[in-house]
Amino acid sequence: MLGDPTHPAIVLLHGFGTGSGHWRRNAAPLAAAGWRVYGLDLVGFGASSQPGSRSGRRLDNRLWARQVQAFCEQVVLEPAVLVGHSLGGLVALSCAVFFPHWVRAVVAAPLPDPSLLMPPRRPGRRRPWRRRLKRGLITLLCRLLPLELIVPLLAYSPLLDLGIQSAYNQPVIGDRELHQLIARPARRPTAVRALRAMSIGMALRPFQATAPALLGRLRQPLLVVWGGADRLVPLEVGLQCRNLQPHLTLEVLPHSGHCPHDESAELFNPLLLRWLTRTLG
Repeated sequence: MLGDPTHPAIVLLHGFGTGSGHWRRNAAPLAAAGWRVYGLDLVGFGASSQPGSRSGRRLDNRLWARQVQAFCEQVVLEPAVLVGHSLGGLVALSCAVFFPHWVRAVVAAPLPDPSLLMPPRRPGRRRPWRRRLKRGLITLLCRLLPLELIVPLLAYSPLLDLGIQSAYNQPVIGDRELHQLIARPARRPTAVRALRAMSIGMALRPFQATAPALLGRLRQPLLVVWGGADRLVPLEVGLQCRNLQPHLTLEVLPHSGHCPHDESAELFNPLLLRWLTRTLG
């Protein structure tokens, strides 16, 4: 925790493949601006546990939302502003919808979800045989993926640096701190089972846990920040978010990639603070 214990709370939620250390350029400035700042490693990431699918847990944004709610209840001890990068933005949105009394406002930078690119569908229960068939096929495909070969290949080779670079617009190859932040969890012996579990969990989410449904139910203020040069999740997805939730605020950092909070911290931090002041007073 950084900042005065009497100040209002912000919980920072990292994106896929990273950890709380990815807020290296944001936590201290937010604390200096009068916030009590927490960083949380979601289950399966960072220094947190990396359970597999046989643990009985479904690793998806519903579980991570419950983790954030429990963290607010047991550690923060009051409702907090949730600021999430990428997957963390979806988790922040999920927590705000499922546990609204613990969330004051949501910031997603950005908010990716494959369901945002799919044709809208009406929620409803599928026939049991179709649900069982889908569950069986997805589980089988995820178990057949040779992750035991793929994950070490990425974690221990220059391919990891190329993958990291794809999330940034400016050159970051050679940033050892960033490299270690992502490589260290991927090299843990339990990383493969956790990746397989979250692949299955996210693919089998019900409609109610997807971004389109969550955006329609959100009642707290929402700021969405997008990198104008994001090659992983294009800005068109952000525009779709605004169609689903007209009251959100969408801000674009033109020269930033998929990690605007890290790549353009000098713009992201004051933007976030201005929005919080204007929105929460």
